[in-house]
Amino acid sequence: MPDVLDPTISARLKRDDAGLVAAVIQQHDTGEVLMVGWMDDEAVRRTLTEGRVTFWSRSRKEYWRKGDTSGHAQYVKAASIDCDGDALLVQVDQVGAACHTGARTCFVAGGDLGAVVGERAVQDDGAPHATPQNEETR
Repeated sequence: MPDVLDPTISARLKRDDAGLVAAVIQQHDTGEVLMVGWMDDEAVRRTLTEGRVTFWSRSRKEYWRKGDTSGHAQYVKAASIDCDGDALLVQVDQVGAACHTGARTCFVAGGDLGAVVGERAVQDDGAPHATPQNEETR
C-alpha cells in the first residue's frame, strides 16, 4: 500500500487555504447523500487504499475514520473527483447512521430550508433552445 497519495491524483485536487477538499458521501445503491466531510491528501490516500472513509477533523485537528468509535462505518464502493478538482464524491455502503446526531443522513438532521420549488416548462426537454430577446430582457 502506498504511503503517499498518487501524485497524478494529488495534482488534480484544488484544496482550500487549509489544504482540504470537500468530500460528499453518498449511499452507493440508493443515491442518498449522507454527509459532507473534509479530506487532505493523507485522508484521500487512506480512503482510496484502505476501503474505509477517513476524514480530517477541522475541529480536533486529527484524522478520523468513520465508524471506529460509533460502529457506523462507511465502506468505500467508488470514489470520483469533480470536473474542477475541488470536490470528491465517495460512494459508500453505510452501516447505521452517518450523522453524529444519530440520524441516517446529516441533511435530514439539519432540516429543510423551505426553498421555493421550481417547475420547468412542459416543453423543456433540457436541450438548448434559442430564446428571442428584446431590449428590455437583455
